Amino acid sequence: MNQTTRHQKLAELAGDMPEIRAIRHRIHSHPEIAFEERSTAALVAEKLAEWGFEVATGVGTTGVVGTLSAGTGGRRIGLRADMDALSMQEKTGLPYASRIEGKMHACGHDGHTAMLLGAARYLARTRNFSGTLHLYFQPAEERGHDSGAERMIADGLFERFPCDAVFGMHNHPGAELGHFMMRKGAFQPATDKIAIRVIGKGGHVARPHLTVDPSVVSASIVMALQSIVSRNVDPMQTAVLSVCSLQSGGFYGVIPDEARIELSVRCFDPGVRVQLRERIEAIAQGQAQSYGASVQIEHQQGYPVLVNTGREVDFAVEVARELVGPQRVDPDFGPITPGEDFAFMLERRPGCYLRLGNGLFSEHCHPVHHPRYDFNDDNLLTGAAYWSLLVERYLVD
Repeated sequence: MNQTTRHQKLAELAGDMPEIRAIRHRIHSHPEIAFEERSTAALVAEKLAEWGFEVATGVGTTGVVGTLSAGTGGRRIGLRADMDALSMQEKTGLPYASRIEGKMHACGHDGHTAMLLGAARYLARTRNFSGTLHLYFQPAEERGHDSGAERMIADGLFERFPCDAVFGMHNHPGAELGHFMMRKGAFQPATDKIAIRVIGKGGHVARPHLTVDPSVVSASIVMALQSIVSRNVDPMQTAVLSVCSLQSGGFYGVIPDEARIELSVRCFDPGVRVQLRERIEAIAQGQAQSYGASVQIEHQQGYPVLVNTGREVDFAVEVARELVGPQRVDPDFGPITPGEDFAFMLERRPGCYLRLGNGLFSEHCHPVHHPRYDFNDDNLLTGAAYWSLLVERYLVD
């Protein structure tokens, strides 16, 4: 496809963008967190039904699936968008900023949902494909465990709405706007959460010798944990260990009985995953014992490694190059270290998860999970056009 034709594909969807942008802003201003996406799900279901899709609601709690068939082809494709927001306060000052205190679309799922709805409208109007299209609008990607993908799959997603391949997309701040990035094999890591309860002996701050201060113990544990990635994990492997929360005490003049440390742990290798857990437990127990304290450790297994399949990545790359040109497509990007529950879908079906540049970092472009982050509306057209072209190229007689 030449440059003129690429622009023609984008032009075909351009007229739909005012409505799609309005939908994105509406979702953004009314963010809903994991398994509370009732208004978002109702809006998605309403639009899909209006455009002629068969609609199933309540899939995996608040998930929505839209199905559209055309022609006589037997192939089936699944496209997924996540719908949930985060529990954080928005500080963008935008006219469509969150109206819900303490909740914000800080990861762009409003944009992901809107891009897929843009493709849905176009494909329902043109029906220039032959086969079956399933659109999976998923709740609770941000949950970290017991997520929306897990619940939709447990609710029979792939048995009720089967596909031969499944595709998903996430915006990527820090990369040039409208650039596509993907990778064969392991692309995003397994993610685990570990909580360490440090049990000491409280008392008066003026008599520390009569206490076992859990704050001091926790500080020692946190510092010792920093040696795991640098001194225990093979330098050729990727691992991330971050202390996300450290809580102790709350009253002046009082040494508390307990403290709590919460960790985020990420890696790509199953052996490293086991090693990280074992070393964290050994260090926490050893450090606590050296101070006369004890620990209780809770391990919460999160998402598996996200693994893209080769044939589907090649296809996704081909479609992206066709749409925007080879200079705006990176077929060997990453790996990157955010976790992603689309990994559960890729454990059950071949497919590809790809990234779409949201713009280089600047005063107007911030990382995801930042209080001033916002999805770039210019990507609504690019993403909707990409999904539309992907479906048309995949579902052929």
